[in-house]
Amino acid sequence: MKCDLCDKTPQFGNNVSHSKRHTKRRWMPNIHRVTLIVDGKKKRLSLCTRCLRTQHKLARTLPTTIN
Repeated sequence: MKCDLCDKTPQFGNNVSHSKRHTKRRWMPNIHRVTLIVDGKKKRLSLCTRCLRTQHKLARTLPTTIN
């Protein structure tokens, strides 16, 4: 599981209980398969929700051409 834009990957660490026992765990990035138009072609990408949100904001602010 990796974001295709920012290369965000799982992070590793420990759960720490009340008795201070440490057990291994992973924090997974929130990855979604989306279809985006890249260079005029549809392309399926795996994006984290942060990159997906940023792409959505960029798409709203781009100037549109008026014919």
